[in-house]
Amino acid sequence: MEIPSPKGFLFSTTQAGIKYSNRDDLALVFSKKPAHVAGVFTTNQIKAAPVKICMKRVKGGFAQAIVLNSGNANACTGKKGIEDAIKICETLGEKLNINKEYILPLSTGVIGMPMPMEKIIPALDSLIENLGKSEPINVAQAIMTTDTFPKITFRQIEVSNKIITILGLCKGAGMIAPNMATMLCVILTDAFIESSLVKNCLREAVSDSFNSISVDGDMSTNDTVILLANGEVQNEKIEKKSTVFKKFRENLNELCLELAEMIVKDGEGATKFIKINITGAKTATDAKRVARTIANSLLVKTAFYGADPNWGRIIAAVGYSGVPIKEELIEIYINKICLFKNGIPTLKEDELKESLNQKEIEVLINLNLGKSKANFLTTDLTEDYVRINSAYRT
Repeated sequence: MEIPSPKGFLFSTTQAGIKYSNRDDLALVFSKKPAHVAGVFTTNQIKAAPVKICMKRVKGGFAQAIVLNSGNANACTGKKGIEDAIKICETLGEKLNINKEYILPLSTGVIGMPMPMEKIIPALDSLIENLGKSEPINVAQAIMTTDTFPKITFRQIEVSNKIITILGLCKGAGMIAPNMATMLCVILTDAFIESSLVKNCLREAVSDSFNSISVDGDMSTNDTVILLANGEVQNEKIEKKSTVFKKFRENLNELCLELAEMIVKDGEGATKFIKINITGAKTATDAKRVARTIANSLLVKTAFYGADPNWGRIIAAVGYSGVPIKEELIEIYINKICLFKNGIPTLKEDELKESLNQKEIEVLINLNLGKSKANFLTTDLTEDYVRINSAYRT
């Protein structure tokens, strides 16, 4: 499938040899003119240097370039880490002849290692030389760490005989838990849209996608989602009450959810993709809390890996979620088979067991306490997950 690029954006990748050899690990996304920018970042109190810089710069409302690297998180690197990230942006700003404050640094990789500036700074020349020669998928490949495939998708909207494109690319496979996944995500659009709407749309989209997934319950220091809207398609400005805005928001939500599903399906060592749906909660917050608790339960995840119809682990997680519940009202369904209702088991484990060998599994919990609901995506937990993460630095 051909991935269209939004108008006015150029891409570049190169090899800096930060951690990996014989592959691109440094990337540049460039807008021909300053774009409206919005960002959502990790809620971890320990934030990487590039996250701290991006959080400040997006407040200015505009950005023109994003520089990304894999192999080094530039996290827990102190004042020097900040200085290194700024130096990279300053160097690019001078070479591109743009405002250095309009450049956003994104990093992913090993925590606590100094940035190999002796490799990165010289590589910036080839990064600029290659500008416009790379495709978006090359950027998605360059930022991969333990990912097994590049994650990229798009949506298009027709408005007054003009085509608005929304492109999203990201990386992420492990250390995945709200808020957010261990991920870098870049979303680009050529739409002309009000700056405030860009921010509101992104927050909503992230809440229902990247903040509703879990692979291992660990939260990263580098999680970043950046959205740039440069207006290059020259459509009539999208405003909040317009029908075009509704379409734009729906398409952005769909795009983020698709990327989030890709991250979960690529979960480190995972063999199963699990959808958890909670209904009948008193509040949306309660629903999400129950869903998250089940998604992060190691006992639940290992049961699914072993195709064990142990619904008792699920109801136990509901009980310790901290949300007030009534045992006799809870209904539990796995792959549409009812396992618990009216306070007693239905004794259908044998019927369920064969379906647990499927690659995709759906869990439905009805709390029967209200009208709120939530969806969550997670994986099983395997020996391969332990192998991958026990040898990450070696």
